Order: sequence, then C-alpha cells, then structure tokens
Amino acid sequence: MVIYVVTEKTGFRGQLTLIFSVLAFATLVTAYKNPYYASGRSVNVHLFEWKWDDIALECERFLGPRGFGGIQISPPNENVVIRAQNRPWWERYQPMSYKLVTRSGNERQFADMVRRCNAVGVRIYVDAVINHMTGEPPENVGTGGSTASFSDWHYPAVPYRREHFNWPPCGIEGSDYATNAWRVRNCELVGLKDLDQSNEHVRQMIVNFMNELIDLGVAGFRIDAAKHMWPSDLRIIYDRLHNLNSSHGFPQNARPYIYHEVIDYGSEAISRDEYTPLGAVTEFKVGIELSNAFRGNNALRWLSSWGPNWGLLQSGDALTFVENHDNERGHGGGGGILTYKEPRPYKGAIAFLLAHPYGEPQIMSSFSFWDSEVGPPMDSNQNIISPSINSDGTCGNGWVCQHRWRQIYAMVDFRNVAGNTGVNNWWDNGSNQIAFCRGNNAFIAFNGDYWDLNQTLQTCLPAGRYCDVISGDKVNNSCRGKTVTVGNDGRAHISVGAIDYDMMLAIHIGPQVIYVHNFYMNDS
Repeated sequence: MVIYVVTEKTGFRGQLTLIFSVLAFATLVTAYKNPYYASGRSVNVHLFEWKWDDIALECERFLGPRGFGGIQISPPNENVVIRAQNRPWWERYQPMSYKLVTRSGNERQFADMVRRCNAVGVRIYVDAVINHMTGEPPENVGTGGSTASFSDWHYPAVPYRREHFNWPPCGIEGSDYATNAWRVRNCELVGLKDLDQSNEHVRQMIVNFMNELIDLGVAGFRIDAAKHMWPSDLRIIYDRLHNLNSSHGFPQNARPYIYHEVIDYGSEAISRDEYTPLGAVTEFKVGIELSNAFRGNNALRWLSSWGPNWGLLQSGDALTFVENHDNERGHGGGGGILTYKEPRPYKGAIAFLLAHPYGEPQIMSSFSFWDSEVGPPMDSNQNIISPSINSDGTCGNGWVCQHRWRQIYAMVDFRNVAGNTGVNNWWDNGSNQIAFCRGNNAFIAFNGDYWDLNQTLQTCLPAGRYCDVISGDKVNNSCRGKTVTVGNDGRAHISVGAIDYDMMLAIHIGPQVIYVHNFYMNDS
C-alpha cells in the first residue's frame, strides 16, 4: 500500500511532501509491531487459563528471573458460564460484556497482576475477543453476573442491541473460506453473534474496553478471529487506542503491540497479507513446517533457508509458534502439530524456534488434556485450581507448564544471549544433523538422524569450557549435563547421540559458561 500526495506545487517542496508522507505511513504500519519487551528479554509465553494471582506470582518467582519477555493471557472480560458442559475452555471466547470478571479473577486482581509483572520486566498481552459475542447456550449468566437475551441480540451489560450486529444473520459455510471473503467477515462464526465493527457504537465500546486495559498497563493484544473482521474497521479502532502507559515502564508515545489471529495456509479468500499493514500476524505455517521437520517427515538440512523463503511472512510481521491453544487440540488446521504429548521432537522444534532469529516467538504453557473440549483443572465448585510447583521446578495439579521445562527456559536464555545476531556457520550432514552459530554469542546442534552426531564443529565462541544448557544446569562451576570445550580456533567436539534424552545441544556466552580464556564467569 502506498500513499500518493496530490499537490499543486511541484519540484523540491512537492518531493519533500511525498517523502514525508511515505515516511509517516512507514511509521504508522510499524507502530503496532513492537512488543516493547524490557531490555535484554524476549519470548512471549501463553499461560493458557491461568488465574491472575497465579500469573503475578509466576512473574516474580520464575518468568522475571528467567528472562521471559511477556505473557499472553486468556480473555479477561466476562464470558458466559457453560456449566452444562463442565466449563469447557472455549467458554472464554463467548463474551457477555467487557467487565473484567472471569474465573481468572476480577479487575482488582487483574490490575495487581499487570503491575507486578511489569515491575519484574514481564509484559502482558491480552487475548481480545472483539469479533463477536456469545452463541445461544442453554445457560444465561456471565462470570460477572450479567444476562442477555440471545434471541434478541441484546447484551444490556455492554450495551449491544440488534442494530450493533451484522444483519440479517447468516452462518459461515466451510466453502466460504476458500471463495467468499464477504461471508467470512459478515456471517457468524460457529453461531457466535457477529458484531458490526463498522458501527460507531460498536467501535467505541471496543475502544473503551481496550483502552481500559492499556491504562492498566498491558503491552498489547492478540486479536482473536481477526480474519473475520474487515481490516479497514480494525484500523479505525486501533488508531483510537491510547499509547502504552509510561508509568509501567513503557517509552513515551509507544503504541500497543498487536498480533492478529489469521489462519492462512495459502488457499483461502482472505490473506494474512491484508493484516500486516495493521500489525503482526500469527504465522501458523511455522508450526506445520517445524512439526514436519522434527517428526522426521522433512530433512532438517532444509531449515538452512528458514524464513520467508519457506513462504512465511517477513520476520517483523510474524508471531511464531509451534502450537497454540487451538491447534494443539486439532482445531484451526492443527492436524499433525507437535505438542507436549510428544516431548522429544516437541522440545527439538521449540529449541529451533527459539534458536533461530526469524519472527517473534511465542511458546505454549498448557494444562494436560485428552478431551479437546475440557477446561482447566478445577475443583468440585468449578473453580480453577492453581498449579502446584514440584521439587524439581515442574508443575503439578494437572498443569503441564512447558515454560518450566529446562530445555525450554534454557532456550529462552539462549535467545536473550544471542540478541540481534544472525545465523552464521551453518553446518549439516546433508540429512538430519544440523548446527549453526548466532554471531559469536551462541551455538546449537540438532541430531534428528538414527545414528549419533560426533563432529568437530565451528562454534564461533571464545575458547573455554561451556555447559550444555539442554542436558543440565551449571552448579558451583560444574555442569550437571554435558561439558563442551572450545579451542582457540572456536572449534569443539560436539556429541548428540541418536538415543539421547534430547536431540539438541546448546552453548552460549551467558552465565552457564564455566570459564572463557581462563577468566571465570559468575554464577548469576
């Protein structure tokens, strides 16, 4: 998209007008693509269905100290209570109002969470459900006590009435996704009452909701079901949003980070490219391709060209992930996605996602499930049960907590240490053994073959002894896992067995170093 300026004057002044207008547009389209992580941090973790009090505590005891950049939280606004189906996870995606009351907590608890997480450098990103309201469930009460008249499209707690929805109602058919963009954006998604974002009242209610959250200190939003809304309507809404709250540590005039849920595998009437001028977009192809590669369905060596050459979005436009709450349950084209249920290849795919500089990565942290409809762990009164923390730092009470797996939090640190360096010194064996450096800061190797990886490789690191962060932590200047000795030429013998517990080895110049050039690193 290009803005052309019509002016009666020509020459130098007219050229400057065009240049400044183009620069202004370039600033506009990048304004919503900065997550504003605290310095030296990266990686967004989706704490799916966590309570606000538990998230605040997790920021202080784990995510802040471990260098995580942010958290995607579940929708914070009032949703319909679906007791008849034992509170399925998807009830959170059926709004009754914009009151900040859910099973995760109330407005006071929400504000306390945001304040405490920002205080330790961890940002909060809200899953915003602004495309629709509820369907027509048998129950008619929300988590904040609100009721609605579903058959009349009347939600008095907002308020919304019939004139605020796309009318007359129609349902999206499966074939519409490939052929009819108008129906995808104007008809009802699985029977959910479809809001008309071109209506001024609807726009203002959404803006008020999002601005309240910004003022409380959130850093941005995941826009649920973004492909079901017109980009032109979203642009008007976004441009009415407040700047991020500088009292929470954000720079002056910082705009919220916005990433759009747009499922696009290349054969649909609506393209993800329609949303990149507005902000970042969830790149679902990443999970498909990395799952294929780390299951052995595609040779790892092809990952040497990972990025837009694979038909992926440009790096600055992409929110990347292996799985999210939908496709780990088989929804949203999620067939074949690696999840926590296949831990070895799953951890390998996550390690590559975090080791490679492409995109803005997000990791999933979920609860255990076998039924794809089931909600989070809960007690006999259907209240969410908090995760328990085991002696080894993992979670209990039905929570998986992938972010607490050593192989994953170690790779968050790896990414932080790698910084803005690129990929260099790529090596592969022509098949499923690969390795690469991130500048002179970090090195990683993967073995997806049926035989051991035993090679002397260029690590790009200073001479010294390093702990492999995948196989164990450093304790008292010794490694609980593998130790890698790097020579003066940067080369080291790298060993990853075909039947090792993990399929990768990673070293870097951060605090896991035992020594470099005979100068001991601290243990911090």
